[in-house]
This record gives sequence, structure tokens and C-alpha cells, in this order.
Amino acid sequence: MHPTFPLLAATDFPRIRRGRIETLQVNLGYRCNQCCVHCHVDAGPKRTEEMSGATVDAVIDFIDASPTLATFDLTGGAPELNAHFRRLVRAARGRGLRVIDRCNLTILEESGQEDLATFLAAQGVEIVASLPCYLADNVDRQRGKGVFGTSIRALQRLNALGYGEDGSGLTLNLVYNPQGPVLPPPQASLERAYREHLGAGFGIRFNQLFALANMPIKRFGSTLVSKGQFAGYMRMLRDAHRADNLAAVMCRSLISVDWQGYLYDCDFNQQLELPIAAVGHPRLHLRDATAATLTGGAIRVADHCYGCTAGNGSSCGGALADGRADAAVRAA
Repeated sequence: MHPTFPLLAATDFPRIRRGRIETLQVNLGYRCNQCCVHCHVDAGPKRTEEMSGATVDAVIDFIDASPTLATFDLTGGAPELNAHFRRLVRAARGRGLRVIDRCNLTILEESGQEDLATFLAAQGVEIVASLPCYLADNVDRQRGKGVFGTSIRALQRLNALGYGEDGSGLTLNLVYNPQGPVLPPPQASLERAYREHLGAGFGIRFNQLFALANMPIKRFGSTLVSKGQFAGYMRMLRDAHRADNLAAVMCRSLISVDWQGYLYDCDFNQQLELPIAAVGHPRLHLRDATAATLTGGAIRVADHCYGCTAGNGSSCGGALADGRADAAVRAA
């Protein structure tokens, strides 16, 4: 795999600082039952990194020491493959936190996960589900043969439990990623297309669609380098930078934790091995911090940060400026 950080380190991206921390995003490990082309984590079935029970205990202690936290965001790999996933979900929900599971959908049909969907519904976990397109060929090309069909069955199963239904309290959001080195289209118009195709073709309901830009790191970044497209993609991101997106980038209110318990400004910095800036700590562990002690700190930036501010903007919660973009399109 081609390293991309040497191509990203020198940057003129604006300097930004962290505000109040409201979201703790925890990567439970890089093992996954899929191996997707766009994956910025380089996750897959052969990865062995996994958060231990002791580190899970430290995560719970961090939550208890950080009253500003409102959202607990679980990611991977496939976070559900971690043996401590359900214990962590119960602990966070028991403390009144909104819990998000970043689910690849196909995990619901894996051996040993037959009751996963029921567990998530019983705990009131919000599901953010990867579905990079509403067309079968595109999804299978990006994520593997048969993934679209499995994903549709999983969505139908979640709908049967009440996910995506108004008034159920069970939130189901979908995630779109572009097929290649291009920016996502406006989120609102793409969401309408998803609703039309998935609703008419499969009877699927969901709450929102999040349109995310592909980050020029790990597997996707290496692919760009191999194809000679890295420099062109970075030019596109930089040219599409919108300063008004800076106020809403996720790193201002989110802290990322890796499978060993070390802290980062975001999941992308985690994959580039750029730990949070902390005096006296080359790598700061969550045992040595709270949300309050991290508030106001400088955020480490590199050229990949343009992926979050380009065009409509991109974050773990989807586009940052999609409403403004759609309004501009209508006005034109």
C-alpha cells in the first residue's frame, strides 16, 4: 500500500481549535467482514486489531468523567465483531447517551450475529448504515459481489423492527460514498433519489442520507496514487474548499479513540497516526484525559482536511452546507 501522509503533511489548511466535546467516537478494531475499495481504515477480515476489555473499561471511565458528552459513536472495521461491543452499548445507554452504531449492514447476516438487529432495537441504538449507492452493480463493485442483496435484506429486517419509521424512536440513516475521485452531489437531491429507488423497488424506509467525501488516505488514497490520480483529487478538494464549512467540521466537538485507547482529533487523523496534540504526551491515552481537559485545544491539520470542507462539506453526520448548496442550485 502506498503511504499518503508524506503527500499530505505540508499544508496551508486553516488552523482551528476544539470547542466543547460532545461526541466520543470509538474505533473498536479494524476487523471487518468486508473489504471495501473506499475504506479509509483499510479494514478487512484479516485485520486482528481489537479493543481489549481493559480499554473498554477505560472508555467507560472517560464517559463517567466527561459530563459534556451527549453522543457515543461506535465504529470499526465492523464494531459489532468486538467481543465487548454489547457491553459497551449497554453501559453508554445506561448513562443516557445517544449511541450510534456505524453498521455495514451485511454484519447482520454473519454467523453469531443473528440477534444483533433485535439487540440494537431493544437498546434504542441509532444505526448509520453504509450503502454507497442505490444500484446493485455499483455497490457490488465497491464493496464486493452480493453485498447489495445482503444489504437490502438487512434494511428490510431493520424496517420490520421499526427502524426508519416515524415515531418509532429508532433512527436509520444511510451513507453514500462516491465511486471514485469526485465530490458527492448535493445531499438533499441524492436523498430524494435514494428514497425513490429503495422505496419503490424494495419498500425500504430510512430517516436521512449522509453524503460523505472519500478521504485520500489508506486504501482509497493508495488507489489514487496507483492510478496517478492523487494530485488531481487533491487539487479538486482544495479548489472546492469553502471557509464557511470550518465552523461545523466534526473535529470541533468530537474526539476519536483508537482500539488501544489513544486519542485523536478525528478518525482520519487516527488512520494517519496523527495523535492529538498534548504537551508531554507523544500519544495521549484516554486514561490521562477528560473532555474538559481537551476543550479548546489546537486541532492537528494536514491536506486531507480539505476533504471535510470541500463543496457541501463532509463529516460523520453528512454534508455540512447542503441546504445552502441546494438553495444556490434552485436560484440558478
